[in-house]
Amino acid sequence: MRIAIAGAGNVGRSIAQELIDNGHQVMLIERQPKMLRPDRVPAADWVLADACELASLEEANVAGCDVVVAATGDDKVNLVVSLLAKTEFAVPRVVARVNRAENEWLFTEQWGVDVAVSKPRVMAALVEEAVTVGDLVRLMTFRQGEANLVEITLPPTAPYVGQPIHAVPIPRDAALVAILRGKRVLVPSPDDPIEAGDELIFVCTAQVEDEVRAVILGPDSVERTRGGG
Repeated sequence: MRIAIAGAGNVGRSIAQELIDNGHQVMLIERQPKMLRPDRVPAADWVLADACELASLEEANVAGCDVVVAATGDDKVNLVVSLLAKTEFAVPRVVARVNRAENEWLFTEQWGVDVAVSKPRVMAALVEEAVTVGDLVRLMTFRQGEANLVEITLPPTAPYVGQPIHAVPIPRDAALVAILRGKRVLVPSPDDPIEAGDELIFVCTAQVEDEVRAVILGPDSVERTRGGG
């Protein structure tokens, strides 16, 4: 894919290097000359320009990109870049960095954002995932809240421990996509049993999260969670 990244700070450069390592063509757009450091990511195309200016994006041929990533440290800039990329250049996929949690509500389709990545939310989710057993933890949100990536670490008391996956009545609009067991990542198959300590990774809509929790952890788990344990 051809990917444009607005912002060549530590975050933008790190994303660029990861994408290049995965075989993608990356263009870094940076408006501050002092931040223009091609030696840091030599395989990227570097452009000195203001990504909030329509003419700059036209000159950089953003319309030919498959993805635009708004990765600056300024939420206002990221919103403007996202809006221009989507409305003026019809970029198929726009990913935006959210720096301040209180601004998350702005990063919607109305501003051209397909995926918003909030550093505070991601860090909080990772902390919860590391310490939480016996509850559902939301790791990531897709398609502006239409679907979530969630994780449940099974306690020994979970109702389906020791039973095969086909015996678990997983709700509609939910899919078990992976099982993390120790250092292994397992692709679920119907006859695989689930074990205490397994981390079950689901993709599901927000509306069925409570149903997933109730099935995997027991009917009383939703009330326990809402009651603070």
